[in-house]
Amino acid sequence: MSAEDARLGERRVFLNIPKRRSKCPKDGIIHTEVIPWIELGARTTKVFAKTINRLTAITTNQEAGWYLGLNDEKVYRIDKAVLERLAKDRLNPTPRSINISVDEVAWKKYHRYLTNVIDTDEKVVTWNEKGRKSEVLDKYYESLGKDGCAAIESAAMDGAKTYISSTKEYAINAVIVLDRFHAVQKANAAADQVRQDELRKARRYNNEELIALTNCKQRFILLKKKNNLSQGQSVNLKKLCEINRPIYKAMLLKESFLQTYDFENIKDAENHIYEWIDQALFSGLGSFFELACSVLDKVQYILNWFKKRISSAISEGFNNKIKRLKRMAYGYRDVEYFKLKIHQHCGYLNPRRFQLN
Repeated sequence: MSAEDARLGERRVFLNIPKRRSKCPKDGIIHTEVIPWIELGARTTKVFAKTINRLTAITTNQEAGWYLGLNDEKVYRIDKAVLERLAKDRLNPTPRSINISVDEVAWKKYHRYLTNVIDTDEKVVTWNEKGRKSEVLDKYYESLGKDGCAAIESAAMDGAKTYISSTKEYAINAVIVLDRFHAVQKANAAADQVRQDELRKARRYNNEELIALTNCKQRFILLKKKNNLSQGQSVNLKKLCEINRPIYKAMLLKESFLQTYDFENIKDAENHIYEWIDQALFSGLGSFFELACSVLDKVQYILNWFKKRISSAISEGFNNKIKRLKRMAYGYRDVEYFKLKIHQHCGYLNPRRFQLN
């Protein structure tokens, strides 16, 4: 048989290896010799397979195959085999964490999601699985065992009831935090919904001035903090608030909600947020009414931010890296391979951060 080895300069190297078959004196069966430094079923040496794996960590399988003279399918099979072997050593059992962040990311169209668990101290993905139901996160906690679950001190998440129920059941010592990043995101979404509603009304009545101030190009003046607005944006916002009362109320409610995180004392923050809930419920704005109901239901998780200032913003950063990884590959049909690639780029299988054997 022949097996491809690591390159010698610019030249590809193939080893011609005679394989022997011998009769075992114990069971009387003829066996083919096993060569430990050959990648099983790939006709490459393990050294060359490691080279392929390291190359796919910085580029696509297609580009790696072009550079090495291999087809995409062979690169995929070798890379997956190497990652599976590494995952068995580094991800089994599941690494324990003290502070975690839980979030989902789409891996396929039509609401196909992966749940990712991130160690916020080490800043790595430690576990992922297909789906986003409570049963999915249950698998993570079950893989940690009772002692591993008890060691978790805090868990940041976006407020999904499925993740909260699973965490409350298993991680009994964890402080569940609906972090600042997602809370601000929801407040911005409510303000932007008011803008969209007012834009539709302005178009219905042909109000050109209001259309100019509420179109999509102007949406960022509602999403930014007042202190971060440019001079021109501040002028436009002031003018918009003068001519449109719903948007003016939406801006006041959004800014008031963000002030919750400026308090040093949790008691002051609690008083402020309950006052805000009353204002939002009677504001007459549908999006803020819904937000107030959601905040009322999860107010304790928002206030937990003052006890444990953990954020799941790191999850959003990893989600962007995962989406970029998916775009580079034009999607993944094999979800198990995609999970391994996430660990390769964002977790303990990353050759840049961790020395891999």
